[in-house]
Amino acid sequence: MIGVQIKQRKLSDEVAEHLERMIRKGELAEAERLPSERELMRQFGVGRPSIREALLHLSKMGLVEVRSGERARVTRPTPQFVLDALSGPARHMISAPGGVHDFQSARLFFEVGLARNAAVNATPEDIESLKAALEMNRQSIGDLTRFERTDVDFHYVLAMITRNRIFTAIHAALAEWLLEQRRTTLAEGEDRKAYEAHHEIFEAIAARDPDRSEAAMRRHLEYVSKRYLEIARPKQ
Repeated sequence: MIGVQIKQRKLSDEVAEHLERMIRKGELAEAERLPSERELMRQFGVGRPSIREALLHLSKMGLVEVRSGERARVTRPTPQFVLDALSGPARHMISAPGGVHDFQSARLFFEVGLARNAAVNATPEDIESLKAALEMNRQSIGDLTRFERTDVDFHYVLAMITRNRIFTAIHAALAEWLLEQRRTTLAEGEDRKAYEAHHEIFEAIAARDPDRSEAAMRRHLEYVSKRYLEIARPKQ
């Protein structure tokens, strides 16, 4: 092993790892306050900069909340927190060659599954919520800014039907990351086409037909993807 360099770990990394282990084992419970910086310095035998760097690292992981003048508090990372942390890298990936296509494919894969799930598992109350979202979408035809919002809301109800916070967070993230695509494809006359596609999806879900629901969602998103590429290609 001659020539292999062993990188010495920073003191802050050691402190962060120890605190993280305590949090995951439940030795430090959610909402519990950590000892003061001075007490942590004494316990770990390190200086204030190492403690502050360790707490900042844990904060970025969503494991602690750090506020000026207060002791750090143990928190639990939420799905939204995790996806928010990915926002910067995601936007960079979208701007890379083929990035938009990759995200469109991810959205297609995800939302086709949501449509199929809704057809199988939606409760009568879920169907009513989807119907209400569809009606708001219809009423916004002609107002592109409002239509954009109700478009997202209709798809969001499908994510809500899963009753899985990770899925709703993924939906919100995809909608945000592909904001340019949605705004580019929406134009006069296109909002009505989008509504009609949503209506077709709703009818299939209300009929409890998963295959038809999946096919309707696939047609809708493939049309949106094709239209975006047709518009965006000359600008490249």
